[in-house]
Formats: sequence, structure tokens, C-alpha cells
Amino acid sequence: MSLRDRITQDMKTAMREQNKSRLAAIRLILADIKKKEIDEQTTLDDAAIMALLSKMVKQRRDAITQYESANRPELAEKEAAEIEVIEHYLPKAASEDEVQAIIAEAIAQTDAASIQDMGKVMGIVKTKLAGRADMGQISQAIKAKLS
Repeated sequence: MSLRDRITQDMKTAMREQNKSRLAAIRLILADIKKKEIDEQTTLDDAAIMALLSKMVKQRRDAITQYESANRPELAEKEAAEIEVIEHYLPKAASEDEVQAIIAEAIAQTDAASIQDMGKVMGIVKTKLAGRADMGQISQAIKAKLS
């Protein structure tokens, strides 16, 4: 079953259970998927949907930070609930040890010696950790190892 089908099935289940908060979050996911498909005039595969979901999680984390600084905890809680639903469809996050091992393997594979080789390393790491880790943190870890 494709990721899109699973999300659609979960939407139907949420409707039957009258779980309004989960239903609203799933509808947001489906709306973003449909919007991206219309914008790009294509059908998204599972990898593209996972990338979109990762982006949605990042946007909501940023929103939580802003809501907390504006002293709006009720809105931050709403965003956190949406993150929980979205993360249900993403693969399990990679552990710190796993991330470090993949970075070390990519550095060895590309014979990277300096920061100029970061693009090669990042390309390999990105394919292995897509949707499982924050690429900003990955980038910082690679810079630290190469400098």
C-alpha cells in the first residue's frame, strides 16, 4: 500500500471515529500533497511525499518556537499535535550513532579530505537519511568532521 493510500485510509478511519484533531491534520497533509501535485503537474511518489512531510514537520517546529516566544501556548500545542500525526507517516528517526556512522562511511567512500568535498559527502548522506534526520544538523556534523 502506498503512503498516499495509507493516509487516505487513516482519514476515513478518523472520520468514522470522529477524531476531529487527527482528521484536520490528515486533511492538511492531503491538501499539501494535492497542492504540490498541481503546482508541479505530476503525481508524487512515496519519496516525494516523505520529503513534503519532513518539510511540514520543520515548518511546524518553527511555528512552535514563534508561538512560544509570543506567549501563545494553545497554538503551540495545536502545532505539536499536528507534528505527532505527520511523524506517524515518516520513517523512524535515525539515532545519533547511526547518523555518525553513515557520515563516516560517506567520507570514506568519497575520500573527502576537506570542506570542499562536502557536497559529495552530503549527496550520499542525504539519500541514506532522507526523512529520517534534520539535514541542517547533518550538514553541521559533516562540516565538523571535515574541518
